[in-house]
Amino acid sequence: MTLPFKSIAVIGAGPLGWQLALDAARAGYNVVLEDVLPSRLRNAAAGMQQGVAALAVADVGAVLARIQFAATVEDAVREADIAIDGVPDELESKLEIFSMIDRMAPPRTVLCSPLRAVSIADLATCTYRAAQCVGVRVEREFVELEHASFTDPQVIDRVAEFWRSLGKEVRVTADTKEFAET
Repeated sequence: MTLPFKSIAVIGAGPLGWQLALDAARAGYNVVLEDVLPSRLRNAAAGMQQGVAALAVADVGAVLARIQFAATVEDAVREADIAIDGVPDELESKLEIFSMIDRMAPPRTVLCSPLRAVSIADLATCTYRAAQCVGVRVEREFVELEHASFTDPQVIDRVAEFWRSLGKEVRVTADTKEFAET
């Protein structure tokens, strides 16, 4: 199976972030996990060690070797094909991180953000790569991808394939907040 991306940047090393980094590394991706707090990165490393051991992964060393740690967003996204943030679902926080990633990541980088209250259309229009922004809701049974009317369909397909490669069922929906305002 060909992976839709090579390098994944996960911004935020809380439980959601490090679990996503671990899942992506297990699926064969190269991952950079970033957090501004060194203690979070240490806790993430310990959690991933325990997580890999609990899953009885055949080659623990190979999985963990695919994960690097970064103390800055710039270092995390420098080579990223997709950047997934784990900041709180507040417009100001999301705008700040999207702005940073947009400035620092290569033009090819897709921006993906876990959202519940914030509109992906609102976030995307504040970047230079609006067509490359996708929202995501990670549920227990599935992952729901949310896109704006201007999101590139190929980007949606690649992001969906990424989540499928992690063993998730994927549902794709339009940003209902965007369409409610038009």
